[in-house]
Amino acid sequence: MIEILNPSPLARAKDTGALVGDILQALKGRCVAGTNLLDIDRWAKAMIAEAGASSCYVDYAPSFGRGPFGHHICTAVNDAVLHARPYDHTLADGDLLTLDLAVSRRGTAADAAISFVVGDARPPESIAMIEATERALAAGIAAARPGARVGDISHAIGTVLGKAGYRINTEFGGHGIGSTMHQDPHVANTGRPGRGYTLRPGLLLALEPWVMADTAELVVDADGWTLRSATGCRTAHSEHTIAITEDGAEILTLPTPS
Repeated sequence: MIEILNPSPLARAKDTGALVGDILQALKGRCVAGTNLLDIDRWAKAMIAEAGASSCYVDYAPSFGRGPFGHHICTAVNDAVLHARPYDHTLADGDLLTLDLAVSRRGTAADAAISFVVGDARPPESIAMIEATERALAAGIAAARPGARVGDISHAIGTVLGKAGYRINTEFGGHGIGSTMHQDPHVANTGRPGRGYTLRPGLLLALEPWVMADTAELVVDADGWTLRSATGCRTAHSEHTIAITEDGAEILTLPTPS
């Protein structure tokens, strides 16, 4: 299913997107060495409930997971990259943490992810990998405009990641979003320009470049959900929900300016 939103649900999507951005920034500010992943999940649950929203993850049970997911946010540490279930684990200084949050409110969903290093350590390889996904995300957003194709976005993302030296996994990528979290079209993190669905104003997309330091192969944890790098290397993941507008794309999941 591909949804094209009219102005009323699009306005609601902007509100939901801002909520996602604000919660992610608030959680990032709380994550220090000694923070437990289950505390992050509890904090997310409380913030979502206070806003009159719901997490898209709690009852999420797709064919590829061992569902339902049963938590409110994905918390990926170091070699974990996607669908990482919170568990009883304490963060250490220098850990690379990705928070991935999808929320629904008033009938519209928004999805975003941020990666950052916990504490005062600044491992150069981790910082470089995070920055590469952020640059790729910006390139994908710049390529998103009415009349462009999904392949144009994929090509823009893949060009940045490839030039940075990373192998690209195409099993999981970006996606359409609207009244539900995951919709068509699929937006791979590399591809050929001029191919795929033609973008139209009112289309919402969640773009999410992610990479692993030295592999493109994933393995699944015993929990049936958490995807990790096959080599145990570190990973990074950046994501925004955008709306295609008449003259380009608008990022919906930016935090509210302070």
